[in-house]
Amino acid sequence: MNKHFWTNTTWILATWLWAPTAMLHAADEARNQDIGREAMDQWSAPYRGWHYHPDHVIPAQPKIPGHEKFHSTDCPCVYQLPGQGDKWYMSFIAFNGQGYNSFVAESTDLVRWTNPRLAMGFGPPNEFDHGGCVIGAFLYESYDVKTPRLLKKRDGKYWSLYGCYPRQGGYELRPGYEGVACSEDGLTWRRAKNAPILSVQDSDCGTWEKDCIYQPWLVEHSGRFFNFYNAANGGIEQTGLALSTDLLNWTRHPANPVIRNRPGGYDERFCSDPKVFRDGDHWTMFYFGVGRGGAHVMAAFSRDLTHWTAHPEPLYKAGGNPSGLDKQYAHKISLVYRPQNETFYLYYCACGSQGRGIGLITSKPLAAP
Repeated sequence: MNKHFWTNTTWILATWLWAPTAMLHAADEARNQDIGREAMDQWSAPYRGWHYHPDHVIPAQPKIPGHEKFHSTDCPCVYQLPGQGDKWYMSFIAFNGQGYNSFVAESTDLVRWTNPRLAMGFGPPNEFDHGGCVIGAFLYESYDVKTPRLLKKRDGKYWSLYGCYPRQGGYELRPGYEGVACSEDGLTWRRAKNAPILSVQDSDCGTWEKDCIYQPWLVEHSGRFFNFYNAANGGIEQTGLALSTDLLNWTRHPANPVIRNRPGGYDERFCSDPKVFRDGDHWTMFYFGVGRGGAHVMAAFSRDLTHWTAHPEPLYKAGGNPSGLDKQYAHKISLVYRPQNETFYLYYCACGSQGRGIGLITSKPLAAP
């Protein structure tokens, strides 16, 4: 078959994938343009005024049995498994000087985390994920901000998108890619496709993402899958969107990036690591911005998952913890809600006086253990 067939087929597929979104845009774009400062202040209010946990809940030196050389923990994602309502799991990554591995720990109170073990290691030599895998963009039963983060099975397996690197030998060696993984138990993960789902070599890769593709976040809505991901051109990172119907094949949004840098703002260099939840009559994206001397937790809002308006002020600034735990960076969040005490738990990569580890802030003070 000639190249014109494939070009036309790709165009038809992209048109089919985005046509439902385009039909919604006419009505929703006008509504999104009405998301002003007053609405953003109201919607962001539940995610301000945090209370501090003084130490990392996953330390910079986690001493994982069999993986003692791994350190500098990062990228937390807290979830639950069906039928285990009294237990939570946290996926996170650590670095051994060569690259990342993903690990998982468990907790019964969302504060003390134990039994860390390997969740997904290095990919095979000379392949797209040989430098390490960063799981955490899980397929959930619900994306409502207050519902449990229950993993959902599809075709008898749990699913996660993951960020990855082809080379070992350093920290986040470019270029980066994205893959898709599956799991039978929700704890140990393996490739579901032996090729990247997003790559800097893709024909539809934009200039804004030409150097490196980083971490995904997965949302299922109206029969389609949305992949929000950050990517880089030089030292600038922004957030884009891709769409799929099967988790294996993805088409980029034609108006990427959907979250862009703002000159002079708290996100003038990075708009990265998005996490998206349904929040009443709108969607809330938590992401981290780099600007004005640090990495900060930011928020953006949408009614249609494609048009976003970002709040200019951080939800949480680097250096907020009086212990110095996050005096350099506060970024890469995981948010869960515990109805028993009506409290949000926000986990994040906290870099400061105790190195790079997983920090915790909560919307209410926690009772003493």
